[in-house]
Amino acid sequence: MRLTIRMRLTLLYSGMFLVAGVALLGVTYLLMRAGLREQLAVLAPSPRCVPPAYTGCGSGDKILYLVPREQVLMAQRRYEQTTLRSLLTQGYVALALVGAAALGLGWLVADRALRPIRRVTETARKVAHGRDLTERIAYTGPGDHIKELADTFDIMLSRLAHAFDGQRRFVANASHELRTPLAINRTLVDVAVARPGATEDVKRLGEALLTVNARHERLINSLLILADSERPVLNRHFLDLADVAEHVVDLAAPEAGERGVSMECSPQTAPTTGDSVLLERLVQNLVENAIRHNHAGGRLWVTTQSHAGRVRLVVANTGPVVPAYEIGNLFEPFRRLHADRLRSNHGNGLGLSIVRAITEAHGGVVTARPRDDGGLTVTVELPAELLSDPTGRREDPGPR
Repeated sequence: MRLTIRMRLTLLYSGMFLVAGVALLGVTYLLMRAGLREQLAVLAPSPRCVPPAYTGCGSGDKILYLVPREQVLMAQRRYEQTTLRSLLTQGYVALALVGAAALGLGWLVADRALRPIRRVTETARKVAHGRDLTERIAYTGPGDHIKELADTFDIMLSRLAHAFDGQRRFVANASHELRTPLAINRTLVDVAVARPGATEDVKRLGEALLTVNARHERLINSLLILADSERPVLNRHFLDLADVAEHVVDLAAPEAGERGVSMECSPQTAPTTGDSVLLERLVQNLVENAIRHNHAGGRLWVTTQSHAGRVRLVVANTGPVVPAYEIGNLFEPFRRLHADRLRSNHGNGLGLSIVRAITEAHGGVVTARPRDDGGLTVTVELPAELLSDPTGRREDPGPR
């Protein structure tokens, strides 16, 4: 198991402290031993009348009693050993206690030192999850490596924001510019088809051109919605996702009837906040995809629910078998199942891309998995909004 950087810094701080403590204890031991030997090894000179094997104890030249010299030396050695042993024992105990304190202090100091790095990580996480490129670290600490890292990250976010804004503006401007010639083409075709002298060939050609023109208009509208939905939603309003699902299912009922697809809606209370227009488009894209990528006599299920602080929308449908390795491609712009780019009746390939963009703009997650007997199950999870009761308290709603 690899240690975290905080733990490594803690061990480094406490290890350096212990090494310094052991070195200090060793120097103290050497100095103490040298001092004891200097003071105790030299015996006081004895009067000439005292034999060499003894040491005279007394005052001045007056001898009170004689002590064997060897006995004095042994007592000195025992005193030196006892003193040094006591120094080492107490020193190690004190070093262990202070080392434990240094370990805790090192943990706190490491946390303090890594706090700017945590700010960088939190900002990066907000940008990654919320896709809000306006977030900045704005670190105001000393001009060290951490400030250089934070400033570099802020510059990178600024450039990314500028690039994404430029891309969205280009898509939006191009879509708006393309609307005008498409509207002119539709008008000219309508006029040509409605002329009294128009032949059947001209009328059939006009209907084909109108179909192609309508498809291009839907494509441009989808591009506009995709460009707008890739921004984080700042102006949020309370809504119940169950109401949105019921409304969309009602609107899609005629198309489902024409294609022979039966729909079943099981709404449960799913309160959340967001842009009602974008969330309605999210549900609409999922339901329309489930209808159009289905077969005659197929089925479609739409359910909403709330659980553990999240609201969930699940749209499942029967249809052709979808390989698991194709799931990731379905959420990419202009990508269809089996790389189908020709069948215009299946849409323009932006439906699930818009679903993913709207979901991420609301801080949610969208996943898809193939059904065993064909078709797809798409699940959208969004942050739940707690309901308020008349007393002002907020409570988690249960199923209806």
